[in-house]
Amino acid sequence: MGDIALSDLTPIVATGDFPASRRSVYLNTASVCLMYSGAERAVVEWTHDLAENGTIHFDEAAEERAFATLHASAARLFNCRPEEIAVGSSATELLASFAWAIAPAAGSNIVSTGLEFPSTVYPWARVARHTGAEVRLADDNLIGLIDSRTAVVCVSDVIYSTGRRLDVAGLAEAAHRNGALLVIDATQSAGGIPIDVGALEADALVTASYKWLCGPFGVAVMYLAPHLHGRLEPGLVGFRSHERMWDLRPDRLKLPPNAHRFEFSTMAYGCAPGLASSIDYLLRLDVGRIFARNKKLADLLIEGLRERNAEILSPTDEVTRSSIVATRFAGTDVRILAERLNKAGVVVSARRDVLRFSPHLYNDADDIQQALAAIDRCLI
Repeated sequence: MGDIALSDLTPIVATGDFPASRRSVYLNTASVCLMYSGAERAVVEWTHDLAENGTIHFDEAAEERAFATLHASAARLFNCRPEEIAVGSSATELLASFAWAIAPAAGSNIVSTGLEFPSTVYPWARVARHTGAEVRLADDNLIGLIDSRTAVVCVSDVIYSTGRRLDVAGLAEAAHRNGALLVIDATQSAGGIPIDVGALEADALVTASYKWLCGPFGVAVMYLAPHLHGRLEPGLVGFRSHERMWDLRPDRLKLPPNAHRFEFSTMAYGCAPGLASSIDYLLRLDVGRIFARNKKLADLLIEGLRERNAEILSPTDEVTRSSIVATRFAGTDVRILAERLNKAGVVVSARRDVLRFSPHLYNDADDIQQALAAIDRCLI
């Protein structure tokens, strides 16, 4: 990793952008972010306006346009078009609706990994129980499980526990060569790592909002490749599903001719402008710049952990690493250590059998030094 210039790790955010960052050493973005203050304002302002004015301001036209700003912001984030973006209340909701739309048949299989976060696999497992499809979970060799009967490969591009980045390009080639779809859960990358859905050759991509995107709970987005727009019947439908949503007749359902067909109902609409605000903020700062800086923070942390004889479980090469750092100390229960650090004001998580750190744009070199000093105190 080489010497790290601390001058490269000076703050890149304004003091008021993340006020909570001054109250703790917050290294837990992979669990829940500190929300961008502009996103919080957008949610609060929308909610206040609704409370004060009801449909005087949030009329039928406003509700129909409720996702337009987020469509545009997410399209810029993923280098696609607004009509290729669907908005939902959570990544799980969008993925579940997509899984039922695909409904892999008996005799087919769905490939993922045993290291996945449960919500990336559970929707497919539920559909497979209904259709008779097989769910295959790899330990290491994902590509080895893909064959001519594979319908879907669904993985996170960054593994939540260790921060390992998967070879998405290789998975896309193997999946498409066998006639399968590649679905990516980008919850641990979107906002922290640049994403170009065309370059990834993803057929679909979902992400939550409340991690690296620095947004609120209650909203998520999905990219849907154009070749799927006219093919899929969403698993979840409601009054927004019809292409003219205010033509309120129950005797027909004509879906929009794009990804918007996966938007089906009312939701906490104010969360959508909140997420759009945080995405626009990250894009102004440049996600590539954020990622490069986050990796330097991770490098500084890794150097300090190694000096303390910690085992580093995260990859450190440029191809497979992210800015998540997973570690453990011999003879130390990582859950107890995480509890001690949290009480000391250093916010981290224990996941599986590792202690996980996840620095983001609101952290600096001083945060890392404070975390290492806290580890010294907690290990005594």
